[in-house]
Formats: sequence, structure tokens, C-alpha cells
Amino acid sequence: QVQLVESGGGLVQPGGSLRLSCVASGNIFSRNTMDWYRRAPGKERELVARIGSGGDTYVADSVKGRFTISRDNAKNTVYLQMNSLKPEDTAVYYCNRPTQDFEWGQGTQVTVSS
Repeated sequence: QVQLVESGGGLVQPGGSLRLSCVASGNIFSRNTMDWYRRAPGKERELVARIGSGGDTYVADSVKGRFTISRDNAKNTVYLQMNSLKPEDTAVYYCNRPTQDFEWGQGTQVTVSS
């Protein structure tokens, strides 16, 4: 069973930056498309960004131009660089693959507030 561990969240002021990391156990990481999701208080979990096994990327319109997804297959890690953060980016951030059948990690809390 693949395990996912997210980290890098924290409290940041509007306009600030954070870099999230998601480390996956196992040796199948490099063959998988990986996603970043977020769940804001009182809202459904939503897809934020996606990166294919070949490095092609997608980011949601709400974060386009501010967030960048990348991966390091040698480290079994996917990253989410978040710049120009806004209060509406406040959420718990999770990673998984599109089928969402890896066991969910604990997520990492991102709070954007002055």
C-alpha cells in the first residue's frame, strides 16, 4: 500500500509563498500521474494541480499563474510551489493520484491571513 506524507504548510500573510511536498512510499511513483487537492472549511475537496508521469502539468483556473506543480521521481516527491497566496487559498492540502485510491495522508494545513 502506497503511503503519502504531505508537508510544508503553515501560516503565511497574503502575498506570501509556500512550497508543499508530498512523499510517496513504494516504487511505482514515477509511473503515476499525481494530483494536489485542497479542502477548505465547509467545502468539498477540489483538484488544484496535476502532473503526469512525463511531466505535463495542469493547474486549476483559480491558481493559474500563482501555483506550480513539479516532481522529482528520484525522491518519490511531488511539489506544489504556491506564490501570491490569498486568504481563499486557506485549506488542507493533500496529494493523491487521479483515481484517489492511494490511502490519503494527513494533509498539510495552509492558512493565509494577516
